[in-house]
Amino acid sequence: MRRETSEPRPNWRERCEEAGFGYHSMDGTYWDETARYAFNADEVDRLEAATEELHRLSLAAVDVVVKEKRMAEFAIPEAFHAFVADSWHRRDPSVFGRFDFSWDGEGEPKMLEYNADTPTALLEASVVQWHWLEDVLPEADQFNSLHEKLIARWRELNGSSVNAPLWFASVKDNEEDFGNTEYLRDTALQAGWDARPLWIEDLGWDTERRRFVDLDDTIVERIFKLYPWEWMVREAFAPHLLQQSAHWVEPAWKMLLSNKALLAVLWELNYGHPNLLPAYFTPSRFAGEYVKKPLLSREGSNVTLNRRLGVMREPGGYGAEGWIYQGYAPLPGYEVPRGSGIPSGKRCYPVIGAWIVGDSAAGMGIREDDTPITRNTSRFVPHYFE
Repeated sequence: MRRETSEPRPNWRERCEEAGFGYHSMDGTYWDETARYAFNADEVDRLEAATEELHRLSLAAVDVVVKEKRMAEFAIPEAFHAFVADSWHRRDPSVFGRFDFSWDGEGEPKMLEYNADTPTALLEASVVQWHWLEDVLPEADQFNSLHEKLIARWRELNGSSVNAPLWFASVKDNEEDFGNTEYLRDTALQAGWDARPLWIEDLGWDTERRRFVDLDDTIVERIFKLYPWEWMVREAFAPHLLQQSAHWVEPAWKMLLSNKALLAVLWELNYGHPNLLPAYFTPSRFAGEYVKKPLLSREGSNVTLNRRLGVMREPGGYGAEGWIYQGYAPLPGYEVPRGSGIPSGKRCYPVIGAWIVGDSAAGMGIREDDTPITRNTSRFVPHYFE
């Protein structure tokens, strides 16, 4: 694995927008092709194997949590414990997720977390960086089968319900969430679904029929939502969820995978696993460096790095539900040459996002930041392998 400088395509903005990626420049620079990451085939194989192995272990951990009734450790409201358990017992189907790894190509990738409920950076990892590869390095390859596997997964979920509507919901006034949701809706359309758009704010409840409805009072039986479960179960309409009148994608049991408490359970069940970092509910088990993370944090908010070099804290509004303490696996740091999209004299720190679709590894996307905490202002940088 290495970071290389790269000459941006003259028409990169147009190429991004052709793919529906209109938010390529949010926060100044988001899509950044002044650099690229290079891998070899053995590294890709190792990352693929680690992704599928950790997904398998994560599902086994969910089974333990449900059987041992440990949902309180995940700060799931008690009223929803049976709701989550029922979803798991039915094996309500899941579509996708993204592991975040710290790795420089040497040794084993180290799992930082599992974004299993509302992962983003999907469109850029799937279509946009593939277009970049075709334009810039057509003889190379890329760890990227996301588009094909998403369509195949939606086909699997279709079953005998080819004509049943499936709503795709995201929040209003968030271009990134809408772009990811619309991309997923497009893959479902290609798989034969009657896939319909919906703002999550426009999802209503019909008291007489005891069903969720859209603005036309059409019953919503199947819905994909790019909206976190931990928000849904704490909002005013949360009791309606317990009526189990709709099929949700991602399913309710994903509340256990997308929670940082999973890290402690994984370490407990798989102590010493080469792809895992030590993780506990208390910092007293660490004699050296560690990371403090809120159970429900997003985009680096409220993460604290306790390092020999000094403590680094990211502000935010999370932490009320509890904390997890994880061993410190520093992200690789690269010197940034002059003329790049990053201020001179800075270093960049990449995190590898490895995608899972169904139960199969499906590719990766790389986000880099100019601090060791990956935040919502991180940049997406394409990759290839030889």
